[in-house]
Amino acid sequence: MLSGRRLDLLEPSPLDVEIEDIAQGLSRVARWNGQTRGDHAFSVAQHSLLVLDVHLRLNPRLAPAEQMVTLLHDAPEYVVGDMISPFKAVVGGDYKAVEHRLLEAIHMRFSLPAKTAAGLGKSIKKADTIAAYFEATLLAGFGEREARRFFGRPQGISPDGLPLMPWPAKRAQANFLKRFRLIEEAGLQRSGRNAK
Repeated sequence: MLSGRRLDLLEPSPLDVEIEDIAQGLSRVARWNGQTRGDHAFSVAQHSLLVLDVHLRLNPRLAPAEQMVTLLHDAPEYVVGDMISPFKAVVGGDYKAVEHRLLEAIHMRFSLPAKTAAGLGKSIKKADTIAAYFEATLLAGFGEREARRFFGRPQGISPDGLPLMPWPAKRAQANFLKRFRLIEEAGLQRSGRNAK
């Protein structure tokens, strides 16, 4: 990693995870294999922010820790890249096992539960699917019928005001880090209030 950390893919240590490496990597990993409209790739960093924004629209009362889990839901991709779902299915369980171990190490690094609670995971998946629908129809050239077949049609939420114009990598990286820091600060403030 650019931070100088060495990350063991088979046994990743939380001590080798740095948010700057995550932001750097995710801002340079393209969603949809780079097959999107615009002058820049739609990065996984920007997708992560989009999913968080959608999740907050669905549930405005998300606690800072829940927001952090949402922001980091695709964080292992800073190491393994963003493989399209059909390819993940072909590769099978070994790929998923590596991804899960990385996510657990990332969670532990930032004082989150190693495993995402089932209810939270389900609501993140819903936000992720809505984000994918908007990305597919507005960026990746899918027709609405095709996108509905893969993702369903989002109910009660519109793409208005969501970050769907692809950003340059540096901007995606900076925005990801900024949001991480804001959530981290909100979590510290909340835990400070709870300690009193």
